[in-house]
Amino acid sequence: MSERGDVRIFSDSEAVAAAVADLFIDVAQTALADRGTFRVALSGGNTPRRAYQLLAEEPRRLALPWTDVFVYFGDERCVPPEDELSNYRMASKAFLDSVPIPHANVHRIRGEADPGVAANNYASIIRTDLADPPRFDLVLLGLGPDGHTASLFPGSPPDLHDSVLVRAVFAESQAMWRVTMTPKLINLARTVAFAVEGTEKAEILAKVLEGPVDPTTYPAQVVRPSSGRLLWLVDHLAAGLLHQKT
Repeated sequence: MSERGDVRIFSDSEAVAAAVADLFIDVAQTALADRGTFRVALSGGNTPRRAYQLLAEEPRRLALPWTDVFVYFGDERCVPPEDELSNYRMASKAFLDSVPIPHANVHRIRGEADPGVAANNYASIIRTDLADPPRFDLVLLGLGPDGHTASLFPGSPPDLHDSVLVRAVFAESQAMWRVTMTPKLINLARTVAFAVEGTEKAEILAKVLEGPVDPTTYPAQVVRPSSGRLLWLVDHLAAGLLHQKT
């Protein structure tokens, strides 16, 4: 595995979704065996949605003791939980409502609240729930066509060295507030996995993985787990412009 992470290429988007679902189960089973709980930060997006749907179906649905699974979110739009733009709503409809996970185990970001308050409250939940330092077992991420991930957007240097775990950010391109985990928190995770699919992601994926390191322009480049592993689960279309395929 190189510094850029372990790039795994799959035949199509369905295979990527299956790989994400299987990774979820594999990491969960390891965490449960080692620590008795599994703590995961979910992402939004179409590929995660399909992976979540697969987790809600047999046989994957039966692979985990869901009472020991604790779900968080890497970022959220500042909208109510019933809004169609809500990552929480998407994950709930895709799989959380269909698996026997206790409601108290699902920690959503309160997008309907003041963004700064929501960010501070979510950081407090994470500090309370996770050890010090707070290490998620798995953080799932996507890659935007502009190089953003979670709600880390191009245009300003990412804050790498402060102690903030969760931050409210205003996304100029969408004219809306969002709440996001910071690079510090993401990079503490034991496993971080990007899911990337489609021709429209090929150019940005090549720039992020093989171009100059410029996280102000390509925020996804800031994701480099300090003592964990970094995986890129991509389909052939998204990998089309990579020079190094493995």
